[in-house]
Amino acid sequence: MDYQSDSIPYLSLFAAISYGVASMAMVFINKAVLMQYAQSMTLLTLQQLVTALLIHFGRVMGYTKARGFNMETAKKLLLVSLFYNANVAFALASLKGVNIPMYIAIKRLTPLAVLVAGFFTGKGRPTTQVTMSVLLIAAGVLIAALGDFSFDLFGYTMAFTSVFFQTMYLVLVEKSGAEDGLSSIEIMFYNSVLSLPFLLFLIIATGEFPNSLSILFTKSASLSFLVILLLSLVMSIVLNYTMFLCTIVNSALTTTIVGVLKGVGSTAQLSNIAQVTLKAHINGPKWEAKA
Repeated sequence: MDYQSDSIPYLSLFAAISYGVASMAMVFINKAVLMQYAQSMTLLTLQQLVTALLIHFGRVMGYTKARGFNMETAKKLLLVSLFYNANVAFALASLKGVNIPMYIAIKRLTPLAVLVAGFFTGKGRPTTQVTMSVLLIAAGVLIAALGDFSFDLFGYTMAFTSVFFQTMYLVLVEKSGAEDGLSSIEIMFYNSVLSLPFLLFLIIATGEFPNSLSILFTKSASLSFLVILLLSLVMSIVLNYTMFLCTIVNSALTTTIVGVLKGVGSTAQLSNIAQVTLKAHINGPKWEAKA
């Protein structure tokens, strides 16, 4: 998968597996939150705020060796932050109109986009096996789209736009880790801090603020919603860390292919849930007629 990698094998494997697991879990968690709380921009803002505060206090208390905020480094990572937030924002918006299996299928186009971007940014040409595998994945996405009877133009547009932005920020993260020597935690910290002004502008421009906060406080009275929300905040930190780590120690292409494998797992899990639900419906309680 990684045609230009000389990182430690065990670290590379750990990064890839942990990112795949975190990414698969995050799709279902975000969907669960958005079903009860549709303010996606506010949710993203909360996730970035919690990430920035956690890393800051972790550094102050000595739990992490991440370096402090540096303006020159921030300038270099500004585009990474903009592309990252655009990707997540469009992905969250797409989940409102696209079902999870179709969303996962569309995101499988990311390896093809990364492959093309890598070619034009001077990474070189990957092996024939890698190229053919990525092209087969893209062909599968087109076939799946043709069979989607619940086609939603808005949802599809948001998902394809998300693919573009995801490609751009992964390529930039790989470049930043290689050239600037930044760790995944440091990239996470800068990404979160730089994201906040952009996200605050978005929640005001889209009209979410301040109603989104009052809705959030009202929803938080429900213990089940509060648990899902807290889980979403924690998993966003885990997901970002593993994603940046995988991109730095492996490559942008490896990260996207892990995302495809994650999609296979998510689809299989959805299939199992559907089968269990169907069996429960068929084998439901049978009422006996009274004489």
